[in-house]
Amino acid sequence: MTIRERLELREKEYLSEYASFSMDSKGRLRDEPQCDIRPVFQRDRDRILHSKSFRRLKDKTQVFLTPEGDHYRTRLTHTLEVSQNARTIAKALRLNEDLVEAIALGHDLGHTPFGHAGERALDKVCPFGFSHSEQSVRTVDILEKEGLGLNLTFEVRDGIKNHQSDGHPSTMEGKVVRISDKIAYIHHDMDDALRAGILTEKDVPKDIGEIIGFSTGERLDTFIHDLVTESTDKNDIMMSPVIADAMKRFRQFMFDRVYTNPVAKGEEKKAEVLIETLYDYYMRHIDLIPRDLKALMDKGEKREIVVCDYLASMTDRFAIAKYEEIYIPQCWDKL
Repeated sequence: MTIRERLELREKEYLSEYASFSMDSKGRLRDEPQCDIRPVFQRDRDRILHSKSFRRLKDKTQVFLTPEGDHYRTRLTHTLEVSQNARTIAKALRLNEDLVEAIALGHDLGHTPFGHAGERALDKVCPFGFSHSEQSVRTVDILEKEGLGLNLTFEVRDGIKNHQSDGHPSTMEGKVVRISDKIAYIHHDMDDALRAGILTEKDVPKDIGEIIGFSTGERLDTFIHDLVTESTDKNDIMMSPVIADAMKRFRQFMFDRVYTNPVAKGEEKKAEVLIETLYDYYMRHIDLIPRDLKALMDKGEKREIVVCDYLASMTDRFAIAKYEEIYIPQCWDKL
């Protein structure tokens, strides 16, 4: 018996009846030999962790565009916080930690530079629309490894695709990641807003604070404890009505005071114009995109989709550098 097989049997012995078991996975897009050490979801987690798209998350905006300071979240630190929240919940509910971690680490791999401003720009200019959750699946299926993709399991791909609020994950682990994503951004976006001086804790409505807490730590603790308590021994992931309502109202408070704040979001229109301009440029100069992306068009992929692939893969700094290279006059230096 291999190490992997022993680990799979241990899952059957320990995990909840509602968990996803590695040996029962629906499989991959392409069949391949099993690893003799790692179960399939652990193997998927490792593939995501070692991918180029994962490394690029460190230079992509979360909420605050190119902030001055070392402690504001990036798309990478957001991803890690989602993963930690999800693992904490999964462990308490005896769900599959490898699966939740793989989904969490992969859920934003297709996100654009400049956060949701970049996503809005591509959705506006691309005739086929653009969604970062769909792009994340496309990234792991096709774009990674120069067109080969990561060949992940159905369960991981399903969780990545359905991680947004309107998604319907087919596994409990996917449901954990979906709610963990909300908890993470509510928690750390408030923390970043406090650091930026946009909000103080006194700004939080008292009726909300009395339910979920008056600090970032208290709120995170409240959300996770309530989730675990309400979801134990149930085939669903849920919050109590009181906490769910308070969380919804706190999220609306964040939209009103942070996500639409002119101080925090004042540069986003520039980012949208930058992405729209680069889209137009590469539509007219498709020969300048990377060779592995151009090869997709030889297989029948539409030019608009491939240009979106290129722009969505860019980090903030790379997109700005490309814009400057193309449109900003350079100083002439006599040789």
